Amino acid sequence: MGILFTRMLSSIFGNREARILVLGLDNAGKTTILYRLQMGEVVSTIPTIGFNVETVQYNNIKFQVWDLGGQTSIRPYWRCYFPNTQAIIYVVDSSDTDRLVTAKEEFHAILEEDELKGAVVLVYANKQDLPGALDDAGVTEALELHKIKNRQWAIFKASAIKGEGLFEGLDWLSNTLKSGGG
Repeated sequence: MGILFTRMLSSIFGNREARILVLGLDNAGKTTILYRLQMGEVVSTIPTIGFNVETVQYNNIKFQVWDLGGQTSIRPYWRCYFPNTQAIIYVVDSSDTDRLVTAKEEFHAILEEDELKGAVVLVYANKQDLPGALDDAGVTEALELHKIKNRQWAIFKASAIKGEGLFEGLDWLSNTLKSGGG
């Protein structure tokens, strides 16, 4: 699956370099998604303190995915990573309804950042495999995605553990970036 991801990236970006930030609250599944896409399997993770960065190089393509820790104390440092970002993947724990207001506030604060004005946004409504998880429509409403008027965005239901919805989201992201978004 890692080879598949690498080949997919080569077909997506050609000779283009893309910088993508993976953001969201702690325990949303950001690192699990990153490594699921990278290696095609679920790896045991611990809370990310700081960041994980994975670079996939294939046929002169450089694709950087930055996975930033989501704890309250780390979020103010996210802005250090904003420059030159073409896309944001925002991961939401769809089953953690108690923290959806916080997820929405952080999300809209990101969208207001000058250095991210041109970035396209992919939202993963993650943890669809858990009981009580909101579907994509529920997460769309909770995050008030309808208020986004000045950039391209999409939301996909996902389960990082099962690998569901991840490549569909990347297909959208790749097509959007290829057509000049971000």
